[in-house]
Amino acid sequence: MPQLIVLPHEELCPEGTVIDVEQGTTVCNALLENHVEIEHACEMSNACTTCHVYIREGFDSIEESDETEDDLLDKAWGLDPDSRLSCQAVVSDTDLVIEIPKYTINQVSENH
Repeated sequence: MPQLIVLPHEELCPEGTVIDVEQGTTVCNALLENHVEIEHACEMSNACTTCHVYIREGFDSIEESDETEDDLLDKAWGLDPDSRLSCQAVVSDTDLVIEIPKYTINQVSENH
């Protein structure tokens, strides 16, 4: 079973964590199911950038992003070559190392 290795994030996951994940699960769902409360303002419909993550290892194991995701990522805070929307990144058979950016462009968070 592949794992998500989540690097420490000051607010969402201060210690970091390792999550066993079923293949075919999105990174966003895996995080939420394991109490890493990543923002997802559009309810995972590929319509915002609040669930933006960096795939630091294992990037090549997930399917390529589509044009809609690429257009949204252009608006994400801190975009880099490892950026993906976690609601669109589907876990395959390879472990992934995930970093959650420090900021999002979300103006309002339901949890704060």
